[in-house]
Amino acid sequence: MSKASFPFSRKNYKLMFIGIGLIVLGFVLISLDSEPHGNGILGLTIGPIVTLAGFIFEFYAILAKSEKNS
Repeated sequence: MSKASFPFSRKNYKLMFIGIGLIVLGFVLISLDSEPHGNGILGLTIGPIVTLAGFIFEFYAILAKSEKNS
């Protein structure tokens, strides 16, 4: 039997985990807002920006070139 090849390299998976961490951090920042209904600076500005950065980082992690070991 041949070795099963994974679609991504180790680098891609590390970048994906970092992106997931950024997304979770963004949602945590949104939930930490002390204003009612999240209408403060954390809930309206910083949290969504960090979350969006996490999603953009995920797209980069998926599209990044993986090292081909021949």
